[in-house]
Amino acid sequence: MEVRIVGKVKVSKKERSEFLWGWAFVLPTIVGLIVLNIIPLIQTIYESFFKTGAFGKGNIFIGFDNYIRMFSDHQVWQALINTFKYAVIEVPLSIVISILLAVLLNRKMKLRSFYRTIYFLPMVAAPAAVAMVWRWLYNSEFGLLNYIGGLLKQDQVNWVSNPKIAIIFIAIVGVWSIIGYNMVLFLSGLQEIPKDYYEAATIDGAGEVRKFFNITVPLISPTMFFVVVTRIIGALQVFDVVYMMIDKSNPALEKTQSLVYLFYKYSFLQSEKGYGAAIVVLLLVVILIITAFQMYAQKKWVHYQ
Repeated sequence: MEVRIVGKVKVSKKERSEFLWGWAFVLPTIVGLIVLNIIPLIQTIYESFFKTGAFGKGNIFIGFDNYIRMFSDHQVWQALINTFKYAVIEVPLSIVISILLAVLLNRKMKLRSFYRTIYFLPMVAAPAAVAMVWRWLYNSEFGLLNYIGGLLKQDQVNWVSNPKIAIIFIAIVGVWSIIGYNMVLFLSGLQEIPKDYYEAATIDGAGEVRKFFNITVPLISPTMFFVVVTRIIGALQVFDVVYMMIDKSNPALEKTQSLVYLFYKYSFLQSEKGYGAAIVVLLLVVILIITAFQMYAQKKWVHYQ
């Protein structure tokens, strides 16, 4: 039996320097992740088992009472349904429109950079300004949409105060706000596709539609997967659009408030941080389940080059 004694591995100054610089660049991100994400997550789960004391002090341990209350709370389940409705409308629409825009703006055309900038502008616009513009458009008395409808002899529509349709038009604002960001991601994916594939398809007589579904869609599926995962997570955490578009006196509030909006209401308006934390934990579990399913399903439709 032969025994080998392995001596200490010598590390060169260059390797040591690269190791230290690597950690120097990664460390701020790790610290930020721990301080801004992991610690608050642990605190939220911990606080969900407590009843908030006066002035945020003297919390009382109540076990699973917040969760028992939550599962019997009609508002929580309605908010969960509202959140799913928003996501079902916003995510597919924003992705389809973004892909089409990316394909169109990936071609050689005049003012291509200008059009890309125009479509990306909503992403960098202040949320308050976006809300003001869309609230004016949706205003049932003097809004632009109803004004155009009046010219066409159409009845006035309560776009964001009708409980039956308000969530749809709030989701449209979300679509408008995010398509520029998604478009940039898809543009980066399109530019990675070798042009040889399209040239070979042209020689074989394939049309533009066939090229799109047989070449473009499969080869940008990794980018599409990333966008789908991040957009579903973002849509399930929707708050700002609902908060800025729907007033407390709006009759459509119950049919439009999301889980995060409900968390805000209980935690900061009613000082029930323990109950609000339980609502956030519910949202976390929902996101984890959906993301795990996506990670499993992506093996069947994502094609890596």
